[in-house]
Amino acid sequence: MSVGCCCGACRPGTAAEWVTGYLETPAGRVPRVASRWTWRDRLGAWAVCWGLGRMRYTVPPGLYAVGTPQPESPLLATANYKLSFDHVRRALAGFDAWVLVLDTKGINVWCAAGKGTFGTDELIGRLGSCQVSKAVEHKTVIVPQLGAPGVAAHEVARRTGFRVVYGPVRAVDLPAFLRDGLRATPAMRRVSFTLRERLAVVPVELVSRFPPAAGLALLFAALSGMGRGGYSFESRPALWAAAMVAANYVAGIAATPALLPWLPGRSFAVKGLAMGAALGLAMGWLSPEPWPDRVSVGLLSLATCSFLGLVFTGSTPYTSASGVRKEMAWALPVQGALAAVGVIGWIAAQFV
Repeated sequence: MSVGCCCGACRPGTAAEWVTGYLETPAGRVPRVASRWTWRDRLGAWAVCWGLGRMRYTVPPGLYAVGTPQPESPLLATANYKLSFDHVRRALAGFDAWVLVLDTKGINVWCAAGKGTFGTDELIGRLGSCQVSKAVEHKTVIVPQLGAPGVAAHEVARRTGFRVVYGPVRAVDLPAFLRDGLRATPAMRRVSFTLRERLAVVPVELVSRFPPAAGLALLFAALSGMGRGGYSFESRPALWAAAMVAANYVAGIAATPALLPWLPGRSFAVKGLAMGAALGLAMGWLSPEPWPDRVSVGLLSLATCSFLGLVFTGSTPYTSASGVRKEMAWALPVQGALAAVGVIGWIAAQFV
């Protein structure tokens, strides 16, 4: 389908399946999008949660229509990460609304606000390039609350005349927010971090860290054949070495976020240390190897789980950039030292 679209929201010669038609407006032709997900949308959402095609899961920035919006219909801003866009359009089922998609380089609203791509200049520029004022008469744009760190409302008003209203944290609350005259309840402003939400980031971490984990498992399995009599590969110590790596991989990535509220300490590195200590004790109890090997495995578990716990800071609502830098300043040297002593001790144990 060859079309002329507003602000680059669609490309000549193509039409996404979630585009159901086009709306002629004073700002140009605006794509009308479906509010119901197709099986392709659901499959795409599942895939990106496992890190498959994550950075290519985008929609073209621009102005879109849900339903048949009029000049007085609400205007909402979101990111061009397709999963963010999909949640917004699905939440708007039964409403007539405009959706302004900003160019966040395929990053979700919260992360993009921190990076600056969901920001004041991008919002101002997109309002201008899409000529939104020609399609919308009320001069109000609803910005997700999690986008607030990147958007200076007073600057947007000064440079465009548009008033910024911060919407709810979750797209699912948009219907109630719109029906109540753009007023958010305290519950809509609260960021939750339930078990389900903590585990939502686990699949992508498991996939992204699988190659180095598999490489380390093979390396430790191969090194397990060293000894005073030379090199002799045996299946039992090799399997135990690989199991050691696999256990740390799963515990650090999955068990740490799952047990986060109950692990001691405020620092994520310390919470990871606690997980590593528990895992190290369990593996030491089960290990068929001599005690020097068990101690070394315990030190490696402390280092690995602490590091993976620290990595998890980027997926939580608890941390800030300055706090992460402060934590990394002391945690990384400690983790490095534990790992170095653990590796040296484990290699030395093969000769005992």
